[in-house]
Amino acid sequence: MSQQRKQQQKNPHNPSGSGGKPPKSGGGAQVISDGSRSRSATKNARSGGTSPSPSSPPSTTNYNKNKDKQDIRRPRFKVTDDVRLPNRTFTIVTTAALPWMTGTSVNPLLRAAYLANTRTEKDEEEREKEEEIKRKVALVVPWLPKCDQRQVFPKRQSFNYPEEQAEAMMEWVTNRVGFRPDVEVLFYPGRYATDKGSIVPVGDIIERIPMRLRDVAILEEPEHLNWFHCGRKGWKQEFNLVVGIIHTNYLEYARREENGEQKEAFIRGLNFTMCRIYTHKVIKLSDAVQDFGEDAVTVNVHGVSRAFLDVGKRRADFAKENEKSGERLGFSKNCYFIAKVVWAKGYHELLDVVQEYNKSLAMKKEEKEGGLEYLPVSVFGDGDDLWDVKAECRTRKIPLDFKGRLDHLDKSIDDFKIFINPSLSDVVATTTAEALAMGKFVICAEHPSNAFFATFENCKTYASQEDFNRIMDECLRTEPKPMDDVARARLTWEAATSRLLDASEYPIRRDNASSLSGSSSSRSRSGTRKGQHNQTAVFFSPLKWLRKRASCILWRAIHMRLTKSEAMRVVCGGGAGTLKSPKNLVEWCPDYWTGGAFDRPPSIAQDLGLFTDDGDTN
Repeated sequence: MSQQRKQQQKNPHNPSGSGGKPPKSGGGAQVISDGSRSRSATKNARSGGTSPSPSSPPSTTNYNKNKDKQDIRRPRFKVTDDVRLPNRTFTIVTTAALPWMTGTSVNPLLRAAYLANTRTEKDEEEREKEEEIKRKVALVVPWLPKCDQRQVFPKRQSFNYPEEQAEAMMEWVTNRVGFRPDVEVLFYPGRYATDKGSIVPVGDIIERIPMRLRDVAILEEPEHLNWFHCGRKGWKQEFNLVVGIIHTNYLEYARREENGEQKEAFIRGLNFTMCRIYTHKVIKLSDAVQDFGEDAVTVNVHGVSRAFLDVGKRRADFAKENEKSGERLGFSKNCYFIAKVVWAKGYHELLDVVQEYNKSLAMKKEEKEGGLEYLPVSVFGDGDDLWDVKAECRTRKIPLDFKGRLDHLDKSIDDFKIFINPSLSDVVATTTAEALAMGKFVICAEHPSNAFFATFENCKTYASQEDFNRIMDECLRTEPKPMDDVARARLTWEAATSRLLDASEYPIRRDNASSLSGSSSSRSRSGTRKGQHNQTAVFFSPLKWLRKRASCILWRAIHMRLTKSEAMRVVCGGGAGTLKSPKNLVEWCPDYWTGGAFDRPPSIAQDLGLFTDDGDTN
């Protein structure tokens, strides 16, 4: 028995140990992390247990993986069991967290909220008892050291303890969805890789997750999570079912860099291998991403927050009430674009289509047809390439109006009628879905990432500059059509959650895969699901399964051996000092990030002193 466990047995109330129940964050979220403050400290003091003084730092030792028998036992389900069964546990692991407003922080949080608050299927006996059974849901997010927080979070915001960040996350999601979800929040250490513009895990994520939560793992960006870490055994060995959701088109980013073709080929193989050996199945949000083999389905499992849908509903009700009078829908401004200001987010394409459209306006003016002198487009967002994009606009005389970062629900954005999204690097653009939900026109490229949105009446896709010009003229003259209840329902997180549960079935049923991306699937099939699973298994080739199994074991052994080498990790861009988790999250103060041999140079932010810890910005 370790010295730490002996001490805990002698003094079980000691909050400086890592045992005990996870502290609760507000009324909805529990927080488990290294360095977590125990909110039971006050109770311990009252009952005679030891408690730190208010000015002393909270407990910072590793949480005890064997703190109770419940944590030791993994839920007993098979990989083929229906994920809609009662008492299933979902653990969502992602690569970012609020207040960083990016897709991999916002969407997993909303997914966790709606998974936790959607009723599971109940048998007749349970229905008679009228018992509401909710799923157990945990959200696992990265905890950044102070130096990285101040670079990633807006206004150089930072948190001293994981509970503070968890509470901020829960307050944000409560405001967005209208209820406080019962979600358990866990943290793993991460570093912001300035050369990649993303967060890299530090140490083994799996060991941060209690056994009681190891049932269904939903890995948001599974390839990203496993590039440099895969756990002591691997996700499929530690969880009953592992589902990966592909968020990012890494191939498109690789093509834009130096030696893009070689990098694209390498990343294609790497991502395919990561998903093959660490997930049971893959969900692609759209076909804009690479192929992931027979274990992948294409389904849009993202939804839109109720707040955006409420804006569109109010606008539709207004249009219905004033249908006879012909009063306009209240749009006082024309076009806008909202995205992080980096070239890869579609700014090359935006400048091109706007410049060409302005040329067509100039020609009309010469022909004395009247109309606009130029297309007014406002841009909301900031990012590393802001000054470069502004300089390019000045050089090419494109009058874009840069407004800075604003929430998409801001009142000033509500006045715009047309959302332009010419990006070709998106997998599924959340901003496009939000604009549609608010009742706006959306003009986007004819691209696999927009296939789901193209089924909505107010979404207009273009395949050429002539198409863009024609569609823009039409949208400027007319008003968007109010969205009906059926179309609005397809955008909800409830429908997205239903699509996710259907898409998570294993093995994959090809007869159902093609129907998932459109609308939410009917549950009338549930009675025959078990028989269909067995039928699929009968036709599953044993020889093919053996080859796949052997391949996974081989590549997993190779990958684990490579990622255990500190030198290899540094060369490949995993970062120095990221092999093992820090013992103390709160007091963790790593060195500045340095990229790998094949990465872009680190951010200039280091040279500007944005990493300094002088003073506190809270």
